[in-house]
Amino acid sequence: MTQTVTATPGGQAASNADENLTMGTKKSIIDAGNDINITIEATEYQQRGPQPQKPEDFQGGDTWATVNVKLCNIAGGDIQVSQTPWSLAYKDGTSIETTGSTGGDMPKPEFPMDKTVKAGRCAAGLVPFPVPSGKRPERVVYEPDGTAPTEWTVPAG
Repeated sequence: MTQTVTATPGGQAASNADENLTMGTKKSIIDAGNDINITIEATEYQQRGPQPQKPEDFQGGDTWATVNVKLCNIAGGDIQVSQTPWSLAYKDGTSIETTGSTGGDMPKPEFPMDKTVKAGRCAAGLVPFPVPSGKRPERVVYEPDGTAPTEWTVPAG
């Protein structure tokens, strides 16, 4: 399933549906004024356990979770991608941001940090989050600066 979003004159993306997407649903975002035509998709959420190592105390959480994501630059200029716009949202209103940790023993393949993606190419991989083991997020959220969030429902585990 693909959902298309177009930019309004004020620069905000306007969606044709306000509900959360099902995991694996691809969403198109088109902003002609900024030469952007991309698709984004969150395909799988997994609570992985303490590997590669338990998150550090300052990171929060006592285990790792990953979201498998994919972003494709369909047409237009080069775009920069990173893990930063991705987060997890919980029913109680809390959210968890990605740590930005890459390399080493982090789960592979990793979604890139600060990578240029040319038109006709994609970036895909796992985004890691330090999460509490006794709590499951409600949604995966993609929200780059200045845009409305796109959300996928995390299936019950």
